[in-house]
Amino acid sequence: MFAPYFVSTGRITRNAMLALLTGAIITSPSLAEIAKKTASEIETATAMTPAIASPVAGKTDHVARAIFTTAIVDREPVDTLEMLSTDTNRVFFFTDLRGLGGQIVTHRWEHNGQAMAEITFRVGSGARWRVYSSKNLLPEWTGTWKVVVNNENGETLHTSTFEYVTATIPAAE
Repeated sequence: MFAPYFVSTGRITRNAMLALLTGAIITSPSLAEIAKKTASEIETATAMTPAIASPVAGKTDHVARAIFTTAIVDREPVDTLEMLSTDTNRVFFFTDLRGLGGQIVTHRWEHNGQAMAEITFRVGSGARWRVYSSKNLLPEWTGTWKVVVNNENGETLHTSTFEYVTATIPAAE
């Protein structure tokens, strides 16, 4: 939409870039008309457009996804768990981190309010970093499990829970 202006001048205006980034569709106004937009009009247009980079409005460092799963394949969870029975003895916690490059992030595993493990990760330099930890579970550890994701300052970025329940034995026929 702004390619002819960009090609002919070798630069793109702030408003043209804003329109491109926010996904605004501008069919035929001249660049002079675009430049007339007030700051409040531009902010309103941006606020009404879905965020591209971050599902947490205005926050650049966050947990984009946090999932309990039975396995990780190709750095992605294979399923999503909210409850797990004692016939399964291992669970994984996957997190998709955004904007935390170079920081240290911790998964703190808690069982019924008691810390059971802390796994620390150094996040790489990319804008997106996927990490996971796992916990071997004993059948007597039924109850509520929680993983708290903290940044290097100890601030909680995310908390997820699942229930670990006693496996039911099928009735004899």
